[in-house]
Amino acid sequence: MPRPPKMSEEQIKLGLRSLQDWTVADGSLHREFHFADFVEAWGFMSRVALLAQAMDHHPDWSNVYNTVRIDLHTHDAGGITTLDFTLAGKIDQLA
Repeated sequence: MPRPPKMSEEQIKLGLRSLQDWTVADGSLHREFHFADFVEAWGFMSRVALLAQAMDHHPDWSNVYNTVRIDLHTHDAGGITTLDFTLAGKIDQLA
């Protein structure tokens, strides 16, 4: 299945209105999540991993103790697409 095309800057600005606490950083949708401890952060990452696998769309992310940093962009499109916004919205529902 073909991936959606890269969004314009204006489309991205409009899309950000529907997401809470996401920004654009280095060409990706970016958000940091903070949890009570490492176990909660790891549990969140496990839930996101299952979601991402089901969507066949995987985040660039990192975890340091209770902080999870997520960057989303569609590699084959060379930037942010509607797929990234869809995944960001689903991640927000898990948080």
